[in-house]
Order: sequence, then structure tokens, then C-alpha cells
Amino acid sequence: MEIVVIIALVLGILLLNRPVTLLFQRLYTRHQYKRFIAAETFYHSVVSHHLKYYNRLNLEEQRKFLFRTYQFQHSKNFHYIEVEQNAEMPILVSAAAVQLTFGLEKFKLNYFDDIFILRDDYHYGFYSRPFMGHVDQTGIYLSWDNFIKGISGLTPNCNVGLHEMGHALAYVNFITRTEEDKHFKKEFHNFSKVARPIFTSMQGGVKNLLGDYAATNYHEFWAVAIEVFFENAVLFRQELPELYEAMSRVLNQDPLNFTGSGYATIIRRMEPSARKVAQ
Repeated sequence: MEIVVIIALVLGILLLNRPVTLLFQRLYTRHQYKRFIAAETFYHSVVSHHLKYYNRLNLEEQRKFLFRTYQFQHSKNFHYIEVEQNAEMPILVSAAAVQLTFGLEKFKLNYFDDIFILRDDYHYGFYSRPFMGHVDQTGIYLSWDNFIKGISGLTPNCNVGLHEMGHALAYVNFITRTEEDKHFKKEFHNFSKVARPIFTSMQGGVKNLLGDYAATNYHEFWAVAIEVFFENAVLFRQELPELYEAMSRVLNQDPLNFTGSGYATIIRRMEPSARKVAQ
């Protein structure tokens, strides 16, 4: 009899665990949203001043973007190393992560609790060359000087925030598997069918818009492709159309997809025929 009771309790806990978790998540999100509304104007002023991407969204998408930025920021511990902290820093770094993941369901990069913001180039490990940023098991590292230049458009095809968030996105989906996005993982396989031959040709000496650093290894190819996808989308689509389309699909967004109103409908929408096939 005791065994039956124990089994029943275990089954009950297993059955109730997911509904209770989802309920808690909904209540917590509602609580966060109320706090976000009070800060929305400030977030808008910061993000709109620095991110062209955000300014091309319609009003509904802008609010979604800002709320995700708020949620991302409040899920991380920000550390400042030899740089004077200000209120804009964690917002803009969070906005870079949200820009990359805006078309995905999972966007918090939950494995990473800590983000380190350094003043400028720094040395890491035994590498002789200085770093602008990196990602490892201890956190996401960014040099503020390079980060702000990237989002300001002062370094063509280079955006260290997007670059490192690209590494972090791959990290949580394929290395730690702590925040797997079903769409991203499915489409990344299709992305690689297009990307791998291009990467291999680059290692063989073929030059293209992505530049030599993208040929370092496939991880860097992915991160550099993300930078160019957002920073130089027109030329990317002209020079590497198949790779651009594959990137658009894996991230579920298209920076060049404009509506008649002048705003961008960033999130991809499947054509009716494609929707039927998918069903």
C-alpha cells in the first residue's frame, strides 16, 4: 500500500510540475511587465538614440523589443571592469542580445548569469592579440569602447555586441543546451548546408564580403556573418544571396523586409503556400 501511495505522489508531482511552473512564469512575467511600463520611456530614449534597427520597427514591435530588453537585463548580473558604469550600458548590451534573437522564442541566453563590460581591448588567456570580446563558461565579455563604436556604425561590418551574442546563442543551443530554441536548432542545420561550402572555400583562399577573420573557424564564420547580416544587409544579399536567405531563416527575421508604411516588419512571415507545406 505504501508503495502505491509513493508512486501516486511521484506521478502527481510530475503531472503538476509543468502547469505550476508555467503559472509561476506567467505571474512573474506579468509582474515584470508592470515594472517595465514605469521604465518604458527611459528605455525607449536610450535604445532609439543608438539602434537604427529599433527605429525601423512598428510601435507594437518596439514595445515587444523594449520589454524583452528589460527582461534580459534583469536576468543578468553586470560587472564593470576599469570602466565607469552608467544606466545606459546594461540596456544597450541587453538590446544587442534582443536584436539578434528578436525572431526567436528563446531570447534570454539563460546559461549566462554574468556579463562583463571592460573599458577597451583586453588580453585573455595565453593569446598575444588583444580581444574586443569573448564568450566562455564564466560569462559574456565585451569591451565598451568597441561595443559603442559598433552600434554607432563607426566600424563598418563590425558590431562586437552582435558578434559575441551570436557566440552566446550558439553556446546555449549546442554546447550547454540550456536554452534550446526549436526553430533555431532546426534551421541551423539548413543554414549549415549553405554556409559550410562557403566557409570551406574561404579557408581555401576565396575572398568575399565576410572578410578573412570569418575563415578562422566555423564559430567565427557564424558570428561574423551575423554582424554583416545586420550591418550591411543590402550588400550581403547581393553578394551572398543564398547565405543571406539561410541567415534570415535561422534567425526568423529579415532586416530588408519593409512594409509600405516605411517601418520594417522584421519577423519573417511564411508565404501561404509554405504555410500549407509546413502544416
